[in-house]
Amino acid sequence: MMLQGWRWYGPNDPVSLDDIRQAGATDVVTALHQVPIGEAWTRAAVEERKNLIENSQAGRSPLTWSVVESIPVPDDVKRLGGGATHSIEAWIASMEAVAAAGINIICYNFMPVVDWCRTDLEWELPNGAKAMRFDQERFAAFDLHILQRPEAVNEYSEAAQRRAKDVYSRMTQADIDVLVTNIASALPGSTTDPLTIPQFRDRLQQYRGIDSTVLRRHLGEFLARVAPVAEQLGVTLTLHPDDPPRPLFGLPRIASSAEDYQALFDAVPSKANGICFCTGSLGVRAENDLPAMVKRFAPRIGFAHLRATKREGDSLSFFESDHLDGDVDMIAVLKALLTENRKRSSNDQIVFRPDHGHRMLDDLAATKRTNPGYTAIGRLRGLAELRGAIRAIEYAG
Repeated sequence: MMLQGWRWYGPNDPVSLDDIRQAGATDVVTALHQVPIGEAWTRAAVEERKNLIENSQAGRSPLTWSVVESIPVPDDVKRLGGGATHSIEAWIASMEAVAAAGINIICYNFMPVVDWCRTDLEWELPNGAKAMRFDQERFAAFDLHILQRPEAVNEYSEAAQRRAKDVYSRMTQADIDVLVTNIASALPGSTTDPLTIPQFRDRLQQYRGIDSTVLRRHLGEFLARVAPVAEQLGVTLTLHPDDPPRPLFGLPRIASSAEDYQALFDAVPSKANGICFCTGSLGVRAENDLPAMVKRFAPRIGFAHLRATKREGDSLSFFESDHLDGDVDMIAVLKALLTENRKRSSNDQIVFRPDHGHRMLDDLAATKRTNPGYTAIGRLRGLAELRGAIRAIEYAG
């Protein structure tokens, strides 16, 4: 059995450590979310959080802080690469603090300006539960009419522009405010800064001239500094895929496909250079063969996010489906992950977590505070389904 993880946002998370235990998870995935992006984590702060997770409730089922998700990569590293010396040194210091506490898996991403992006955080499903959704027409309305990015008119077809204009014309100010919050204001777990619309425009201007080739080079320069230290510390760095896995706002994205990851591993072959295999992100792209990608990159997978997405008719819009449904062949992915996991030693097992979950049952109550995608009950269901599938695969195999 792979190690069953659970993302936790720290002491202010409405999901408690006991909730995590009762869900059946044993491994905690968290970060020092209170530390500003670019500031080095201290050993004392890491040890304090680790002690809270592992030792604060005597007599309870044990929990282990196994994965850091994430140490944010500051924006200047993405824009300047190896030239962002101070930020890279601070990132290395954070990694050293984490490693000193015995935590040896670190997740990060290299998405510019915005990381994971959704237009709807509470899209109602036919069963009454609520899911997160990316609506391409609402996104285009934001890009063309709210952000008013000058280059956007050259990136959408005339038909797409007409649909976006129609969507925008029917929006109230409240609708606009919600859409801006969803896209630009850094959702929980985001590793980018919250931005106003003017700040968003300014940040995009800072990326002028940075295409996929340049951004890939900057990632390589970052890893050239970080990976050797990670190897010495026994840390695995796991790059999270782009979400969604395609360019947004004219910005390049370089972790969207098997070819992207192969280019990364060819450029930086260090054994510390790994992948966070996120089925939900990669599964949005129809040409991504997820079971084949697991087999191809198996030794590089230190961490897995397991969720499913369902593409809609235009192939660009999608919503987050039940964990075993949607466009992801989750059973085949699990079989491939388990095959790799059986080859590993007991101290090198793959950690997975049920990534996102629907808002459902008691979590739908208006008085219940939840983080988008990170409800207790939706992820409880997801982990139970995944655990059951894993047990069945192991029994049959």
